[in-house]
Amino acid sequence: MHKDVRVVAVIQARMGSSRLPGKILLEIAGTPMLQRVVERVQKAKTVDQVVVATTVESSDDEVVKFCEDQGFPYVRGDLEDVLDRHLLAARTFNADIIVRITADCPLMDPEVIDRTVTAFMDEYPQAQFGTNRGKDRIERTYPIGMDVEVMTREALEMAHEEAKEAYHREHVTPFLYEARGRFGKTSVDADENYGSQRWAVDTPEDLEFIRAIYDRFSDQKDFGFEDVIALLKSEPALLKINASIRQKSMHDVG
Repeated sequence: MHKDVRVVAVIQARMGSSRLPGKILLEIAGTPMLQRVVERVQKAKTVDQVVVATTVESSDDEVVKFCEDQGFPYVRGDLEDVLDRHLLAARTFNADIIVRITADCPLMDPEVIDRTVTAFMDEYPQAQFGTNRGKDRIERTYPIGMDVEVMTREALEMAHEEAKEAYHREHVTPFLYEARGRFGKTSVDADENYGSQRWAVDTPEDLEFIRAIYDRFSDQKDFGFEDVIALLKSEPALLKINASIRQKSMHDVG
């Protein structure tokens, strides 16, 4: 790792989910989902600071109050221009490297974050963008909900300057995937292909699935990716809870 490089994880969070409004503050085993995500990301050894990036909408005043009550650093920015929100967080907290996480991923594993960031830093500064979502998003091997994306501030600045499509602005990283040959990239894969599994929370069915996972680990505080994989191999019926949910495309906006 480069000791003089500051790595900031940015967790994008808002209350206005179309399929499950207010989801990020819904409780999972007695704790709001956003808190679950922040505390898991804070355990990543490769991350210097964790920041919540929410919006200036009045509906997200509740998110701000929650962050203030919990002592979580945050920024407020544009509702739809999430790319701008990430750059605001990078500039506000003096980030050299940004790790993008979404607040609907309550099974996020700090070891998966560390693996993705370490692979990126091993190739930095030649690498400007790293992911665990597969090269150019062709084939993911980690479940939906375990996504980690790493980028330099320079790459984020460039995307902010040049990205014009609405989906580029809302989904933050499509420009970095699509600008072929512009950015050095790194990618890490899971040991097996779990890419069809949904571990993110976007619907009531997803929330039911996640709550079932947490119920199974009620006596284990720091369970991680490998623990959940082992559970799902022993109880495959759990995967049926949200198997019918369609994942939104990176081209979907709103």
